[in-house]
Amino acid sequence: MAAINLNLISGRSIQQGVAIEGGKEKPAYRTAAGIIELDPTDLKRLGAWKNTNVKVTSPHGSVIVKAMETSQGPHPGIGFIPMGPWANSIVDPNTYSTGMPTFKGTPVTVEVSINEPVLLGIELVQKLCGVK
Repeated sequence: MAAINLNLISGRSIQQGVAIEGGKEKPAYRTAAGIIELDPTDLKRLGAWKNTNVKVTSPHGSVIVKAMETSQGPHPGIGFIPMGPWANSIVDPNTYSTGMPTFKGTPVTVEVSINEPVLLGIELVQKLCGVK
């Protein structure tokens, strides 16, 4: 399977904001924030369909999310993951003394990963913290 390199950005989304109000441990939050929005040309380069699980890897970590076709754009070469534990798994944790990581401009590699599930937010945090 193909792997593609992208520039990752993160930020708030309406869907993520609505879902977070229902609870970070709920499946609706995973559906809203455990995704990566990709340009249709990048989905094609990746050899993936909409709703395919993908592994996103940066110099800071990796995470499994669901690939979605962006509703905004076109913006080939850019991936968007809403703010949350999925994005936090792969952005640079250095805050440069601001108290907030840089959520824009993270170089990532994206590859299809159909055998790994997208974890619920609570499961992902537990995994990252070594809780069994």
